[in-house]
Amino acid sequence: MDTEEFQLPRSRQANERLHAMIPGGAHTYAKGDDQYPENLAPVISHGRGAHVWDIDGNRYVEYGSGLRSVSLGHAHPRVTEAVRRELDRGSNFVRPSIVEVEAAERFLATVPTAEMVKFAKNGSDATTAAVRLARAATGRPRVAVCADHPFFSVDDWFIGTTPMSAGIPAATTELTVAFPYGDLAATEKLLTRHQDEVACLILEPATHTEPPPGYLAGLRELADRHGCVLIFDEMITGLRWSEAGAQGLYGVVPDLSTFGKALGNGFAVSALAGRRDLMERGGLRHSGDRVFLLSTTHGAETHSLAAAMAVQTTYVEEGVTARLHALGERLAAGVRDAAASMGVGDHIVVRGRASNLVYATLDENGQPSQQYRTLFLRQLLAGGVLAPSFVVSSALSDGDIDRTVEAAAQACAVYRKALDAADPTPWLAGRPVKPVFRRLA
Repeated sequence: MDTEEFQLPRSRQANERLHAMIPGGAHTYAKGDDQYPENLAPVISHGRGAHVWDIDGNRYVEYGSGLRSVSLGHAHPRVTEAVRRELDRGSNFVRPSIVEVEAAERFLATVPTAEMVKFAKNGSDATTAAVRLARAATGRPRVAVCADHPFFSVDDWFIGTTPMSAGIPAATTELTVAFPYGDLAATEKLLTRHQDEVACLILEPATHTEPPPGYLAGLRELADRHGCVLIFDEMITGLRWSEAGAQGLYGVVPDLSTFGKALGNGFAVSALAGRRDLMERGGLRHSGDRVFLLSTTHGAETHSLAAAMAVQTTYVEEGVTARLHALGERLAAGVRDAAASMGVGDHIVVRGRASNLVYATLDENGQPSQQYRTLFLRQLLAGGVLAPSFVVSSALSDGDIDRTVEAAAQACAVYRKALDAADPTPWLAGRPVKPVFRRLA
């Protein structure tokens, strides 16, 4: 379909309704219509498997489903069946349900590097609980975050370090310091500069590149030597790297780790897991000061925990992680070949682990460009592909991958024209997409 013919009148109207009632027009900034070309932000009607339909009646092959949370595909039968079994039995009680026991047992069997687990509804609650626990255990005030990772929590200790720091006292932000990924010497220098002040090191164990050899083990040794708690944020790596996350793949055990996203296949569930002696500080069977670890009204909703158990069972029994990698490898190879054949192989760059692919859009000078990203997104949308990233779900078929590669090839042809003109503006049809984290709207 020609992008000039591709219009979304109903979605456009619905976006206006969203903005009238919901700040930002979405409940997650990364889902905002500012992340899509002007007037081409689909509002979703429903999804099944690897496909979604917008309210204008268009069907798309979808990537990055639910901000990487729907890794088995929408309405996965095994997950929905598990959820339905609980719906008629009640979802929340005045005391723990037996489902909580079963969910904890299943999680700890899947992630054997952890000794205890506590469930919540979103990732921020889990990471903030980990930070609070580390501060309580060490008696230290500072938090060291990995500077190269984009997001850890909606809470003040992290958001104060971003361009969207309005409303957060400087005194809070000053307690958060940053270290570079992959650089043990720089991290040790930071820990030495703030000797006996840093409660924890928190990072994603891996992202778009593999950890340098020995890096995670070296970080483990640094944390031990300096008396810090090592926290792995496994929101993305959990299940996608291995059933037990990156810690299961690379063999380095953190003190605490946090899981979410893929854990519920779209249902709201996250987890804080870790060493018994640390986790029990948030419990009742210790003699020290109590830590307010996690206490959420809906943290143990039965159907969400049932979803998590079904997801973990499906991953283990059906080899889902391996399938995600195989699909990602096929997609990456196809898009790279299409880009190379159109002469834009140095400008549309697919990178990351095969189960968690992203793409960069570079301008004629090889610099990241929001304008060229807008052009690429427009062309993909017109080709029936909704792809803010190339993060795959296991529901994709080979035909879906082929369709995506074809849409990408058409997008690359237009990209080449824009590069030759040294100006993508004529192909944007409106303002460019914007970064999620920015100071002004």
